[in-house]
Amino acid sequence: MKNLLSADSLKHSHKFDEGNPLAEKNTLRVALLTAAMMIIEIAGGWYYNSMALLADGWHMSSHAVALGLSLLAYVFARKFAHDPRFSFGTWKIEVLGGYTSAIFLVMVAGLMIFQSIERLIAPSPIHYDQAIAIAIVGLLVNLASAWLLKDGHHHHDHSHGHDHHDHHGHHDLNLRSAYMHVIADAATSVLAIFALFGGKLWGASWLDPVMGLVGAALVSVWAYGLLRDTSRVLLDAEMTAPVVEEIREVIAESPIKAEICDLHVWRVGKGKFACILSLAMINDASPEYFREQLSIHEELVHISIEINKVDQSDQPEFAIAG
Repeated sequence: MKNLLSADSLKHSHKFDEGNPLAEKNTLRVALLTAAMMIIEIAGGWYYNSMALLADGWHMSSHAVALGLSLLAYVFARKFAHDPRFSFGTWKIEVLGGYTSAIFLVMVAGLMIFQSIERLIAPSPIHYDQAIAIAIVGLLVNLASAWLLKDGHHHHDHSHGHDHHDHHGHHDLNLRSAYMHVIADAATSVLAIFALFGGKLWGASWLDPVMGLVGAALVSVWAYGLLRDTSRVLLDAEMTAPVVEEIREVIAESPIKAEICDLHVWRVGKGKFACILSLAMINDASPEYFREQLSIHEELVHISIEINKVDQSDQPEFAIAG
């Protein structure tokens, strides 16, 4: 006699991601630090007539905006976590925040290239002592910010017991975008300090714009990686993820012979996937049987299975199990 499931037992939450409260709190702190440093650099650049500081201040303003977007992404994802309009939860709001921040990184790289070429063509006098002092303060702020964001990442990105899985999928892409902005700022600060010391000690004023071009190249590489990873999630381009092959292996090794007719897998959280699976078979088997077989992979948090009975005479490759 078959066990019938109640309607209530089939209901479940579509909130697949638990959020990252520590990262949200630390992103707020970093955004405030960045905004404060931005004001200091712009004011210092204007007061000391230093184009280097002024440009770095406006450059930091773009990071402040991007960090604000990352923070808003956390807030909106949490606020609408139980909104029924979001079929598979609100986690992709965070991914969208990361994607938008990556676009800001591209804009920052473009601005750095433009300003560096402009300074190479038409050099302007630099107040080295003041610029170096503020650049060092900026670097310290960036290092403190990076520590805050890295701390939030380590506390959240715990192991799920599957060493063979793609652990990169467990990363918080929104947090990663905020971290990349801070690291980009820190890298440009280091390059700026090196260039300013070179200009002050050796008269090599050309180092400032050249280091700007080097920094722009680094930021471009980071932006590309972030755009690639976030766009893959947003476009549901996940059929190369290791879990897809694991699903195929479970079905192939099942005692009940079945053939996969259709398979869709997409990400619904950090390291969490949903799948729709259509099977053809000649045996009697319930979707629940295959759902239990797939449950060994904890990253599969939402599984929909369709069973299609076929005529064995039309499908001689099927063999009755047992």
